[in-house]
Amino acid sequence: MTAETVLSNARIVLADEIVDGSVVIRDGLVADVSPGKVASGEDFGGDYLIPGLVELHTDHLEGHYAPRPKVRWNPLAAVLAHDAQVATSGITTVFDALRVGLGEDADIDAAEVRHLADAIEDGVRKDRLRADHFLHLRCEVSADDCLEGFALFDGDERVRLVSLMDHAPGQRQFVNLENYASYYQGKLKLTDEAFKAFCQKRMNESARNSARHRVALSQACQSRGIVLASHDDATAEHVEEAIGQGIAVAEFPTTLTAASASKRAGMGVLMGAPNVVRGGSHSGNVSARELAERGCLDILSSDYIPFSLIQSAFFLGEVVDQISLPQAVAMVSRNPAAATGLDDRGEIAIGKRADLVRVRVDEHIPVVRSVWREGRRVA
Repeated sequence: MTAETVLSNARIVLADEIVDGSVVIRDGLVADVSPGKVASGEDFGGDYLIPGLVELHTDHLEGHYAPRPKVRWNPLAAVLAHDAQVATSGITTVFDALRVGLGEDADIDAAEVRHLADAIEDGVRKDRLRADHFLHLRCEVSADDCLEGFALFDGDERVRLVSLMDHAPGQRQFVNLENYASYYQGKLKLTDEAFKAFCQKRMNESARNSARHRVALSQACQSRGIVLASHDDATAEHVEEAIGQGIAVAEFPTTLTAASASKRAGMGVLMGAPNVVRGGSHSGNVSARELAERGCLDILSSDYIPFSLIQSAFFLGEVVDQISLPQAVAMVSRNPAAATGLDDRGEIAIGKRADLVRVRVDEHIPVVRSVWREGRRVA
């Protein structure tokens, strides 16, 4: 028996326009999109219907697993809590970002990261999760144990995205050492002398490891068909290096120069949705709004606040003259899906997965009212 759902009287956000009409879901796919109201089905009362959001880089899971120093939560319970918050934020496909290359200063170890990945994969197998989950390995190339941590994911087919990052002082995100001190010295509660030693150690690690780890990881990912992302590129030289390594996604470029060069090179330029909502970077780097206005922004990521993804899309569609709501919604759905080879989702179109979100805007804030994944109501 064919399963069919009708959603009626909705403001449907399509690839390049908004249509007042109805959508028919059949066997998990969009079967029809038509203008006008129909008598049957769920009446949206004029609410928006947008494609399910695709999140490429969320650091949110680790906070559920390690909510306080030396506190650990059950990995499955942590994944379920994370998944629930993701889905109710309108995210139907999520790339869970897990750290690889932790170093001796990390608050969790490589085995714990692997346990979290196992909990995600077990949740997928047993149909415990609302969203569709993939793995994104955030590889800290300066860390001595980067390649060992990466090896724990050999043969793991759920790994679809790998980003290469170096958070050593003086590098990329933290070229400005005052910003680095503001972020890390307070976080780690270090004295000035201890912080100076910490910085020197991190810089030594970067000089020793970064170049060789970038080469090894990019070669491994290209041989396995894993999409590669750069992270915090700041200069034209960084972008040239990324081009040579087969980078497809430029995550969080820190300057207009790097973002523009990445865009010209055909990379998908990804920025943080919190940057859009707040009006600037917490690290003092380039504004995502400025990149959007200049046509240098393709993809948004919730980063550390899941709800910021849908919030930023409606914000951009409302306040940036150069960007329509369909274009802004594409930054959180069609564009990230395309960048990672998921061509079965990301837009409301016949034959695509029925990953859908019902949204009402209340006092300029989008309110997620219902979420469907492959035609099944999940939130």
